[in-house]
Amino acid sequence: MTNTRKGLITLFCGVLMTSMLAACGSNSNGTNDNQAPAANDNATSAPATNDNGASDKKVTISLLTDNTQDAVNTAKAVIEAFEAKFPNITVEHETRPSGGEGDNFVKTRLSTGDMNDVFFYNSGSLMQALNPEQNMVDLTNEPYMANVLDTFKTTVAFDGKVYGAPAGAAMGGGWFYNKKVYADLGLSVPKTWDELMANNEKIKAAGITPVIGTYKDDWTSQLILLADYYNVQAQAPAFAEEYTANKAKFATTPAALRGFEKLQEVFDKGYLNKDFKATTYDAGVKMLAEGKGAHYPMLTFAVPVFEQNYPDTLNDIGFFAQPGDNADDNGLTAWMPGGAYIYKNTEHLEEAKKFVEFVASAEAMEVWAKVSKPTGPYLIKDAKMPEDTSQIVKDMLPYFENNKTAPALEFVSPLKGPSLPQITTEVGAGFRPAKEGAELYDKDVEKQAQQLGIEGW
Repeated sequence: MTNTRKGLITLFCGVLMTSMLAACGSNSNGTNDNQAPAANDNATSAPATNDNGASDKKVTISLLTDNTQDAVNTAKAVIEAFEAKFPNITVEHETRPSGGEGDNFVKTRLSTGDMNDVFFYNSGSLMQALNPEQNMVDLTNEPYMANVLDTFKTTVAFDGKVYGAPAGAAMGGGWFYNKKVYADLGLSVPKTWDELMANNEKIKAAGITPVIGTYKDDWTSQLILLADYYNVQAQAPAFAEEYTANKAKFATTPAALRGFEKLQEVFDKGYLNKDFKATTYDAGVKMLAEGKGAHYPMLTFAVPVFEQNYPDTLNDIGFFAQPGDNADDNGLTAWMPGGAYIYKNTEHLEEAKKFVEFVASAEAMEVWAKVSKPTGPYLIKDAKMPEDTSQIVKDMLPYFENNKTAPALEFVSPLKGPSLPQITTEVGAGFRPAKEGAELYDKDVEKQAQQLGIEGW
């Protein structure tokens, strides 16, 4: 593993740990060559501005987010606060599906030239697959970017330029669990995969669903594989670098193949709910809150759904990292939030920039937190986490305190095959064995690497 790669990962862990520790104790104009200049670049011809530096001309811009309840709630709150501050700018909110369907929606909008002025979308490899230089405004030299943590900037950068601002908080990928079920059955939080499987066996014997599967929303089928990356890195530290360079594969790297094997094992042992192929993400959250299921492999972005829909059961829900095979090296795979991006061909560049600047402010994070409690640390330097941050998020704290975190693979490699949700659904539903699924995914990644023009492919 190169010193550069080690440095990136160390920086990721250290910065997030510092942000988390500091926040938990608190209350609470460069352009591309082909980019149209902002209206205020020429002071002699710019229209009159208000106290916030925006033109007094009435302008309407559009924002695209996914259609989850939390995304809608936070977008509405941020838009309301922004419009109060900039009354001359109206923001129309449009939603798209989540998962693979949503990815295709975004790509279609971009390819047809019909994208919204601002859109919220994934950071990391999925963002890089959108051809940022062609489709997004370069935000590298915007003054407010100095207040965005470098850890996040690396996940929305392409060819040395930064294209997005953080839209939300960082997250952990692991297992939510029902504490009442654990207490009733005398179970302890597992530190190894074998311990987790033993817990599942006791839960199954008690007549409770051990692991909630929500494959109707196929993106959720990826979590067991993706959340295992901390364990992959612990056993194969150079995997991300070698994987990107076409020198390592999931199917031929035992540590990486293990994620597919874990996915298959959960199905083979009958730990999933009977209707897992028809169960949705929202239904899965409900099952866990009601104690009808004991575990739900998921990102901590589910925290606001528990808080909004099942506040009376919030104290019954805990979180732990997906365990590996070594109890002495038990750690968390962490995710960066999605980004706020400006469509390069927007007709309202100045106003779109104002909106993204607001999204990337401590003020916006405070507004955000009022309707959606943080899922992890914020990536804005002066943003503070609220005092009533949920216990679920606080369960993540020891991993950061003990420097036991690793960024998800999609943040240390530009490669993430677009067919992964379909492949993990097939493996997780027993239609395809783990090794075959890993081989198929390696082929999917190869196609993507060639499309991206990555060296060595």
